[in-house]
Amino acid sequence: MIERLLPAYVSCAATREATVADGNLFPEEEELIARSVPKRRNDFATVRACARRAMGKLGLEPVAVLHGKRGMPLWPEGIVGSLTHCEGYRAAALARAEDVLSLGIDAEPHAPLPDGVAELVVLPSERERFAAAGGEAGGIHWDRLLFSAKESVFKTWYPLTLTELDFEEADLTFHRESRDGVRAGGGPESPSAEGTFSARLLRTDPAVPPVLEGRWRIEDGIVATALLLRSDRREGDAPQSL
Repeated sequence: MIERLLPAYVSCAATREATVADGNLFPEEEELIARSVPKRRNDFATVRACARRAMGKLGLEPVAVLHGKRGMPLWPEGIVGSLTHCEGYRAAALARAEDVLSLGIDAEPHAPLPDGVAELVVLPSERERFAAAGGEAGGIHWDRLLFSAKESVFKTWYPLTLTELDFEEADLTFHRESRDGVRAGGGPESPSAEGTFSARLLRTDPAVPPVLEGRWRIEDGIVATALLLRSDRREGDAPQSL
């Protein structure tokens, strides 16, 4: 699913399995989750198995994937990437730094956000656009899609700036390409939907363009989003549209 949102030069690996046979951890990784509950350990191991599969597609030897501040994955020199996991889906996306400056991916269950969360992440301007688009009449949980897209924005922003970007500091606009309906709640037989999104950053940094362009897809009860900046971007260029 993630691979459908990113260019071919990005190496992607994903699984819908709750556990994977190649989910063994390096000792350094074991130290990071020594006191974690079983669910956290499983998520940690399965998404790193995805990361190592993606490394293999780039011709890299498997290595430990540790993390820095804000959970930012620490990749081998010359590699950029992003990880995501949720109930029913884990994925990794990696690329060579000569091709990609930064990228972010996110996956979420296609369901409404928990009570009270939408008020924290949805701007009034975004809420107005959702209402104009018919709310959830088309079967899309726009609040969850927005949450996922803002996570992808943050994952792209943070490695370049090493500063926080709050949910209210990005104003997102979504465009839908698929005309298939999506039943609320998803399910194996639910038709898919996909499109693009634009993120207008309300906080500026010279390392990141003021507008970012990404892609989204809903399939089998999962919403996934992805965004990247190409390394060959020059001052004044339009951001890479996925």
